[in-house]
Amino acid sequence: MSADKPIYVTQPFLPPLEDFIPYLREIWDAKVLTNGGPFHQRLEAALVEHLGIQHLSLFANGTLGLLTALQTLQVTGEVITTPYSFAATAHSLLWNNLTPVFVDIDPVTCNLDPEGIEQAITPRTTAIMPVHCYGTPCDVDRIRQIADTHGLKVIYDAAHAFGVRYRGESVLNHGDLSVLSFHATKVYTTFEGGAIVCPDAGTKKRIDHLKNFGFASEVTVLAAGINGKMNEVQAAFGLLQLPHVDQLIARRAQISRLYDNGLRSVDGIRLPCTLPEAQPNHSYYPIFIGDGFPVSRDAVYDHLRQHGVHARRYFYPLLSDMPMYSALPSAAPDRLPHAAKAAREVLCLPIYPALQDDDVTRVIELVLSCRTA
Repeated sequence: MSADKPIYVTQPFLPPLEDFIPYLREIWDAKVLTNGGPFHQRLEAALVEHLGIQHLSLFANGTLGLLTALQTLQVTGEVITTPYSFAATAHSLLWNNLTPVFVDIDPVTCNLDPEGIEQAITPRTTAIMPVHCYGTPCDVDRIRQIADTHGLKVIYDAAHAFGVRYRGESVLNHGDLSVLSFHATKVYTTFEGGAIVCPDAGTKKRIDHLKNFGFASEVTVLAAGINGKMNEVQAAFGLLQLPHVDQLIARRAQISRLYDNGLRSVDGIRLPCTLPEAQPNHSYYPIFIGDGFPVSRDAVYDHLRQHGVHARRYFYPLLSDMPMYSALPSAAPDRLPHAAKAAREVLCLPIYPALQDDDVTRVIELVLSCRTA
């Protein structure tokens, strides 16, 4: 690859255009563009089978999925969640007039610390919204135990967790609901898109009503729903993506190993967490640049960008530092030391299937060159 050609942190896989044309022609001929058309129905069925789950409801994007999941379970009051995530996690709570209660993360997995969850429960707490950060599974057993003990709902923000398995089964089967994102930056994409994974047909039926303005029939509106429906073009693109996704994840694994081999022994750099019980999807490759490295994370970030490598600081700033949340008692920096440290040190390196081995080598060499810059 040319040294001056930019490398971005991610890039969507696009199947051959000629494979998409027959799908578009079918949509044009049927003149069904949305409202649960044939491609929508086919994709829901295909994803249920591929992921090893019970039920799934497609959405126009993952944020609408989060909003609707909270409505589905009629969550009220306070919801315990992580400060170390993308804005949609906490914003979905605010849009539902819920109060986020931030809890610190485990410094190794970057997921919610179960001990912190238990300590944060109050009489107003009704739910927990953990994130499988970078696709690393949360401590689902401990979170379920806490939720059952205190009568709480669990909604997983599983935006990073497509295809992730934990102890031999889909991590999406944990919690009352799990919400996926199919954004263009994700392992599996429908341009924009998302889904709610749920355990029973009754819950799926309620979700399907809520994502269609609350309509149960042409003249019956059961609730104040929203327009969250996925259109037929998105669904068709998702069907084209699905046969390739295992191969795409395998290529991401190869890239992860290249980074591991190149950066494993570097003082001051911590590599991504791996759990022996998990089958990851390698959705991101975060490194953590600590005090043992000669320069700061931001200096490495700037150095990479100067050389056309557009790494990202996922997740910086913390949600708890954003102005709409910073006044919350749970957002106080001294309550979130591990999250603050991760946000200060994290740098996600480029990882996507079309990334070539020599591109990965170039990124590694640029990171290492910061030691003598």
